[in-house]
Amino acid sequence: MTASRIDTETLRRLPKAVLHDHLDGGLRPATVVELAAAVGHTLPTTDPDELAAWYVEAANSGDLVRYIATFEHTLAVMQTREGLLRTAEEYVLDLAADGVVYAEVRYAPELMLKGGLTLTEVVEAVQEGLAAGMAKAAAAGTPVRVGTLLCGMRMFDRVREAAGLAVAYRDAGVVGFDIAGAEDGFPPADHLEAFAYLRAESMPFTIHAGEAYGLPSIHQALQVCGAQRIGHGVRLTEDIVDGKLGRLASWVRDRRIALEMCPTSNLQTGCATSIAEHPITALKDLGFRVTLNTDNRLVSGTTMTREMSLLVEQAGWTVEDLRTVTVNALKSAFVPFDERTALIEDVVLPGYAAAL
Repeated sequence: MTASRIDTETLRRLPKAVLHDHLDGGLRPATVVELAAAVGHTLPTTDPDELAAWYVEAANSGDLVRYIATFEHTLAVMQTREGLLRTAEEYVLDLAADGVVYAEVRYAPELMLKGGLTLTEVVEAVQEGLAAGMAKAAAAGTPVRVGTLLCGMRMFDRVREAAGLAVAYRDAGVVGFDIAGAEDGFPPADHLEAFAYLRAESMPFTIHAGEAYGLPSIHQALQVCGAQRIGHGVRLTEDIVDGKLGRLASWVRDRRIALEMCPTSNLQTGCATSIAEHPITALKDLGFRVTLNTDNRLVSGTTMTREMSLLVEQAGWTVEDLRTVTVNALKSAFVPFDERTALIEDVVLPGYAAAL
């Protein structure tokens, strides 16, 4: 099937895997409006369609700091058990409706304590909501496996605490760890204690790097902190000149370190100039283990189907390319090997074969 022949409905049906998606960036606009009214939080608008448009407009500023600031309103409605249960369940159902069969959802529990919940209560509420969503999706014939990544906020002082929380809940749905927040000025090496602890506990982790800051951030994340994946990593191309890979780029490609790339989000934060010229295509063609992700579905006004469609329409991707990045994601997922293999062999490859 050529790029020009892939229609939207075919793309929606294709089995998908997403590794980089923030819970607090993927709420339904109508849910934000309803929950905000319940807790007395003032929104820019109470019309769901207008609110969705407001998010995308604000995110299109080209400024990562302003992009992150849009989370004020989603976080405001995620401070209660009820809010967390609902948003987590809807998160799963929305992914299932988009053809996602495997997802890793990430969030920072420390940002959800203003309503009086403890860190453990936050994690348990989210896990309960995710489990409810997975049960409903399975009953509807659209099963999706969702694992959780807990985040520490890199500009605050609770990263080590969040790492401990991830390990404590590793047998209750938490599959890994991340640090999130403003990258520039807050290098990953600031949190070496947390990463040493995670390695000692054999807990996998990814690190946001190479988005708002360049190669030193990626180098630190991998060679100093020991990350198994890189969140975004678009600026790795700074170590590639005329197709020749530098030492860091070679390390990433040769060791099959997954790059969690988010095209629309990267355009919004000024990390890329267009979908056609986004580094994901060049890196894919050079043999890197690139994966395709949404980052924040509400904030970016996107879905996995939309991200695929943009690459097909503007970067010439084929179904084979989409299959490659889907398999890449599952190969690098933070769940056991047998689960990854079963999803690839029993779900993803048959699903793509039917579309070819």
